[in-house]
Amino acid sequence: MTPTSPASSPASIAENLVEVRARIDAASRAAGRNPVAVTLTAVSKTQLPEAIDAILAAGQRVFGENRVQEAQGRWTKRLPGLSDLELRLIGPLQTNKAEDAVALFDVIETLDREKLARALAEAGQKLDRTPRVLIQVNTGAEPQKAGVLADEADALIQVARDTYGLKVDGLMCIPPADEDATPHFVLLKQIADRNELSVLSMGMSGDYETAIRCGATHVRVGTALFGERNRL
Repeated sequence: MTPTSPASSPASIAENLVEVRARIDAASRAAGRNPVAVTLTAVSKTQLPEAIDAILAAGQRVFGENRVQEAQGRWTKRLPGLSDLELRLIGPLQTNKAEDAVALFDVIETLDREKLARALAEAGQKLDRTPRVLIQVNTGAEPQKAGVLADEADALIQVARDTYGLKVDGLMCIPPADEDATPHFVLLKQIADRNELSVLSMGMSGDYETAIRCGATHVRVGTALFGERNRL
């Protein structure tokens, strides 16, 4: 199964969801893990309303979004009828959008600098809402990519926890596209283990089974569910 249509039908999206969940189950069992311990985050950025409605109807409830404003437009009207929905910000966050992000998202996966930690803490106090956060680690030290460098991750975790009182659940990474993802997933788990963090958001449509073998608790899947991304 390799979806290629940018406008997958509701039936094909439902079928894709069944297949992805089955592959998560198989990868988990092959790694000696309980499949229940791996959460599927459907990457809904750029998706059309009918695609979102289709996957909601098929039972998916955890979604990842890249941009705050786009997510507001997609989810604000749907939220009142979806009490079990979980929204996760998986794209870079500017400090001036911190308050909007805290108001909308349950989890912010892209904390990568102290300035943003301060902004999230201040927004949380103002709104009396404390989202869970993940530290994004730039495991490949790619200059064009967001994320704290691996050798600076421990310090940021400590600052986020101790100085700003944020609830740091775990770590997130996006390995370089042209490299074997395995060493990057292993590195992320090592950082998580020594900081006693239980959540690892790693793995996308092309490598989520590898990520599960390396300990992922959350995999971020878009193309394998919806087909090729719609460009805004």
